[in-house]
Amino acid sequence: MIIDLSLILVMGVLYAVGVYLVLDRSMTRVLLGLMLMTNATNILILHAGGPAGLAPFYSKETAASDYSDPLPQALILTAIVISCAVTALFLGIIYRSWLLSKADEITDDAEDIRVAEQDAFDKEEDAAAGVESSEFDGDEETREREYQQEEEKRRKLQTSMQPQVARKGE
Repeated sequence: MIIDLSLILVMGVLYAVGVYLVLDRSMTRVLLGLMLMTNATNILILHAGGPAGLAPFYSKETAASDYSDPLPQALILTAIVISCAVTALFLGIIYRSWLLSKADEITDDAEDIRVAEQDAFDKEEDAAAGVESSEFDGDEETREREYQQEEEKRRKLQTSMQPQVARKGE
């Protein structure tokens, strides 16, 4: 019980510090925060896996409930590999940023400033939508009547076109 509570407390602290560091403008601190959050997630998966049990090797004398589930361990191993790859990628980005600008801080460019200063109301997105008619408006009789009228127009058009087609063939 004490171990479970301490793991949960450590996990909460790791998440809190990780989120705080990710919200910073320094890419090094963002990387450290990301690493802390991945470690907290590994602890979460470990804790969700349940209590420790026997190795998952089959034996007729051992009850099925005594075995430990290997899935959380496999998930943690996969998460470790992915976090190492993301860390390596982010280290490469930090190194390239340091070579180009001699700083690892993310600065605002002209586009960021323009977006921050623009009005929150957008004429295209925030305008009231117009009312459009639908083929499903009205009652059943009205739709049936309109359908019959359209069918009658189509038949008249086909019958008026048939003599012209026959004349062209002559």
